[in-house]
Amino acid sequence: MKKTLLILPLIALGATAALADPKEDREALMKERAGILRQIAPVAKGDAAFDAAAVQALLVKLDENAKRDGVDELFPEGSQGGEASPKIWEDKNGFKAEWARYADATAAAVAAAPKDQASLQSAIGPVTKECGVCHQNFRVKD
Repeated sequence: MKKTLLILPLIALGATAALADPKEDREALMKERAGILRQIAPVAKGDAAFDAAAVQALLVKLDENAKRDGVDELFPEGSQGGEASPKIWEDKNGFKAEWARYADATAAAVAAAPKDQASLQSAIGPVTKECGVCHQNFRVKD
């Protein structure tokens, strides 16, 4: 009986995950990503005080976000629409390569462990560059 009670929540969790909406999932992931970048930006610009531990924690969160789900999970066939450009499905390999470059940039930013505003700017620059490239090529313009 105890085993059944322990297994049922796991089954329910799996069923919930299977019913997830990729459009909603990717929108939530991107909103989280943007929120983290909005916290880092004022520090990088010098509009907020630099705190190495806080910056590193944000960079780790950004990197975790970048690696949370992949292209196949977030952009499966049949999930077209929203701000996701049809180019994603037309050039899936190109999109996957861009997705990987972004993840590499976030990992490099974490590894850089910025110690001051200048080193933060150097670390976050490639991350924001990849954001821009992806938005330019794979996002529907408003």
